[in-house]
Amino acid sequence: MARRAFYSFHYNPDNWRASKVRNMGVVEGNRPASDNNWEEVKKGGDAAIQQWINGQMSGKSVAIVLIGSKTAGRKWINYEIKKAWNDGRGLLGVYIHNLKDKNEEQSAKGRNPFVGFTVDGKSLSAIVKAYDPPYRTSTNVYNYIKDNLADWIETAISIRNNNG
Repeated sequence: MARRAFYSFHYNPDNWRASKVRNMGVVEGNRPASDNNWEEVKKGGDAAIQQWINGQMSGKSVAIVLIGSKTAGRKWINYEIKKAWNDGRGLLGVYIHNLKDKNEEQSAKGRNPFVGFTVDGKSLSAIVKAYDPPYRTSTNVYNYIKDNLADWIETAISIRNNNG
């Protein structure tokens, strides 16, 4: 079954890395906002941002949090995590810090963004999987994500269905 994904990521430092994952062709994803569109959305304030996120997430079966060095704890990342879980979508994280950015640089590993959320008294980080490719070379990280993302999505959907 073809899955449609919503990708959550910290735009400024990780948009290059995120575009690599989104363009793998493994799963149909949401259309990214261009810099100009995103700036226009932000001008509308929190209500406009929330409405944009809600629209982007509509019809998606899974939310994939692409975890960079500063992803955890961000206001809109937190909103997207809560919304995905509360709406019954599959939810997973993928560490992308070892993918190179447009300057051919990697970044530091960030914290797990699911820490701090609880579901029925249990930490969401104990329920939702955050995958950390076991490689340091960007090409190997990319290939590992590409080879496994479809299975990770199915696992995330199964986990969510069993934690209803």
